[in-house]
Amino acid sequence: MKILFADKFPEPQLKQLQDQGHHCDLQPDLVGDALPDAVGDAEVLVVRSTKVSAQAIDAAASLRLVVRAGAGTNTIDKEAAANRNIPVCNVPGKNAVAVAELTIGLLIAIDRRIPENVIDLKARRWNKKKYSVAQGLYGRHMGIIGLGAIGLAVAERARAFGIHVYVVDKPSRSTQTQETLARLGLETVPDLDTLLGTCDIISLHVPSAAETKGLVNAEFLEKLHPGTIVINASREDVIDEDALLSAMSDKGIRAGLDVFADEPASGEGTFSSALASHPNTCGTHHIGASTNQAQTAVAEGVLEVIDAFEGGTVLHCVNGQG
Repeated sequence: MKILFADKFPEPQLKQLQDQGHHCDLQPDLVGDALPDAVGDAEVLVVRSTKVSAQAIDAAASLRLVVRAGAGTNTIDKEAAANRNIPVCNVPGKNAVAVAELTIGLLIAIDRRIPENVIDLKARRWNKKKYSVAQGLYGRHMGIIGLGAIGLAVAERARAFGIHVYVVDKPSRSTQTQETLARLGLETVPDLDTLLGTCDIISLHVPSAAETKGLVNAEFLEKLHPGTIVINASREDVIDEDALLSAMSDKGIRAGLDVFADEPASGEGTFSSALASHPNTCGTHHIGASTNQAQTAVAEGVLEVIDAFEGGTVLHCVNGQG
């Protein structure tokens, strides 16, 4: 099959596909606007963050499969693909550890004010008195919203720090997940309001969807205790940024954010954001899944999807074409 990679892809897995007889076209610098002209006669399209529009899908006369090298598929027009009976598949859970590690890293950085420490040291300023005040993480109360592979990975690591972890009770959860909750010692609460009123750390791990857009709004933030830490390493549209800015100023809410509205689509560029610039924000550059370990695991998952498709099986289809 002819496979177009519209993002970076690890060399060992690329070579493995080539050794299997596939024609692989690696174009890591493609952006969404250029994709319709580049897709040509590709049968399989593999993307990470490159936007796949309806125009791109319409331009791909030979396209049979779209693979998102990761979990979220909000950058792909799944309906346009479904209209042409093209399955859109993802690779869930492979980058969970990387995102969980960054989540805990943001939490520690906020609590101990690590970025400010570093900035002052590099500016030759010594202020042990200023930075000796921190609450610490042991015994804190974290609410996790979104209990997929990433949420569970965060819970496991938070528990290792002695943090009490809470999730909203959902009887529909699988037996395996329920057993994992019990094993990790996670506590359940009846509803979201109880979670928000109980916890002083909130960590978001939900997909981009109609029901999660603007989840963290003024009403949500009003229910938080002053000084609560909000971590978002999921999707940028989960947070109403204006509401969060107001809560930062009015209630001292602090935020660890890996995603922002209107962030550059390319790997480099200029970026102006009131939220990213706020003194209560500890931010990173949408790097949650960007570790070598995660990218290797995701690439292996992409190979599994392509191998299965070639054999007549559609794995992890997210647009009803499986």
